[in-house]
Amino acid sequence: MKNIASLFLVALFAGAITLGSYLLFFDESETSVITSSSEMPVITTSNNTVSMTKAAIEEVDFTTAAEQTVNAVVHVKNLTTSRGSGSIFDFFYGSEGNSRPQLGSGSGVIISPDGYIVTNNHVIDKARELIVTLNNNGSYEAKVIGSDPTTDIALIKIEPEQPLPYIAFGDSDNTKIGEWVLAVGNPFNLTSTVTAGIVSAKARNLGRNQSFLQTDAAVNPGNSGGALVNTNGDLIGINTAITSQTGSYVGYSFAVPSNLAKKVVEDIMQFGDVQKGILGITTLRLNTQQAIDKGVNEIDGVYVDSIEEESGADDAGLQSGDVIKKVDDIRVRRFADLTGYVSTKRPGDEVDVTINRKGKNMVIPVELKKRQSAIVPGIGIEVRNLSDKDRRSFKVKNGVKITGVPERYRGYGLDGKVIIQIDDDAVRNIDDANRLFSGISRYEQFSITLIDDEGERERLIFQ
Repeated sequence: MKNIASLFLVALFAGAITLGSYLLFFDESETSVITSSSEMPVITTSNNTVSMTKAAIEEVDFTTAAEQTVNAVVHVKNLTTSRGSGSIFDFFYGSEGNSRPQLGSGSGVIISPDGYIVTNNHVIDKARELIVTLNNNGSYEAKVIGSDPTTDIALIKIEPEQPLPYIAFGDSDNTKIGEWVLAVGNPFNLTSTVTAGIVSAKARNLGRNQSFLQTDAAVNPGNSGGALVNTNGDLIGINTAITSQTGSYVGYSFAVPSNLAKKVVEDIMQFGDVQKGILGITTLRLNTQQAIDKGVNEIDGVYVDSIEEESGADDAGLQSGDVIKKVDDIRVRRFADLTGYVSTKRPGDEVDVTINRKGKNMVIPVELKKRQSAIVPGIGIEVRNLSDKDRRSFKVKNGVKITGVPERYRGYGLDGKVIIQIDDDAVRNIDDANRLFSGISRYEQFSITLIDDEGERERLIFQ
């Protein structure tokens, strides 16, 4: 019994020595220090090295861009005269006696120190008097240098006593989706208002065959004609439109890209009007039965349906069925991509068109030409300049060929004939047709002289 007790004590003592040795030499217990600090504990969840340059979103500073642009954006006030109320008294006595002044307002961007200002055409349209107010409250009377209703861009001019702050045009083609932008303007007559947002989309088509920048920077009535700038203060767009059921901002707005606005301004200053170069193709509208039937409704690119005769595309050898993938370095995924880039070019400019033809990619240089067709104002018929074939067929040197007739004039037998005269004025080309039809009053009687492919002349009177 005594031997068993002795063995138990020896075993117990040996176990204690072994355990103590292990704890002393091998066990590395973690030491926790508890303090009375009230700070939240910080726990490292990863042993990976953290990159200091990419650890967080880079801070964006808008103050520099705002300081550089706010003094170069002006308030434009447009005094017009209404033309009556549309009542029966206007019919008998005319609208002049019932006219009354109306005041509209928008914004504009100073683009040169000597007082040239770019704005929207709809801001200055039908102006009897234009007043420009600077950010320092100085006011000047402005004159219209020129405008283009198609792009909704206008150029006006004031005569300042000293050089003005101005904004330089940026390159809107280099603008990226997600890039920070500022909208500067005068919404609701609140002068020098700056709002921030990002570029939401590029080449947005609003049904005008035109390409817009879309942004979520707040834009409201009065912002029209104001500046859309990047964080460097470069002008990348002219704020133009919103789509809204209420008429006020609902989350997105649209701007004419600066490359297009710059080209329109330069054309007005150099030529007096806008020089528009076109490829000379027609395409199919998406979501139409024709596009679905041809299997091109979901195509990535622009499907060429037909080629306009004697156009740049015709001369270069583009064909029906080609799919345009790029123009120069600009990727083309939809028609607005194509028109947005080509509209920044002039007749005579050459562009490299990348197409896919029956599965094979090829690059074809195309010289842009002046538009050969137009829809004339007033009666809305579509006319085209005569081709050499038309001149031989109709035995005429000048005139315009009717290629499209609205429904209300289908019974007149106009389609396919050549207009050679409007009243007593000769029509040589679509420019003459546009000018002469534009000069016809809504209630004025006028006549057009036509010739058919057998040489027969006829005169139609419209009233």
